[in-house]
Amino acid sequence: MFDRILIVCTGNICRSPIAEHLLREALQGSDIAVSSAGLGALVDHPIDCTALATLQHHGHRPPSHRARQLTAELAHEADLILTMEQGQIQSMIQRVPETRGKIFLLGKWQSEQEIPDPYRQGPEAFEHSYGLIERAVASWAERLLARR
Repeated sequence: MFDRILIVCTGNICRSPIAEHLLREALQGSDIAVSSAGLGALVDHPIDCTALATLQHHGHRPPSHRARQLTAELAHEADLILTMEQGQIQSMIQRVPETRGKIFLLGKWQSEQEIPDPYRQGPEAFEHSYGLIERAVASWAERLLARR
């Protein structure tokens, strides 16, 4: 049973906060906890302003966010860890090898699709990543809720 899900990207200010918010909304009413962290987090930074604007454009009102660094403790506490890129899986396995069996791409159910980092790019890049994240989150939510 997956009770605690950790979503990981690089800085924890763009992709993982978007995915965290969307997955938390998709799992609303369940007892599954969703959080996020970054491999090279911009610790204590808020969600990127373009990421926030993209969420708001799609009708979302996420709570305030502060980026946090991935730690071994966070990885151990999670039952499922979702990353944006294959390289992030490898980095996590190097940092916390015992978590190997619980790390997957967020885009696993979309033919192992990676989600590109829109950081410091225009709104189009954020919209593209948002669309990929939204589809990936819907697939995970469907599977997670079916297991409850």
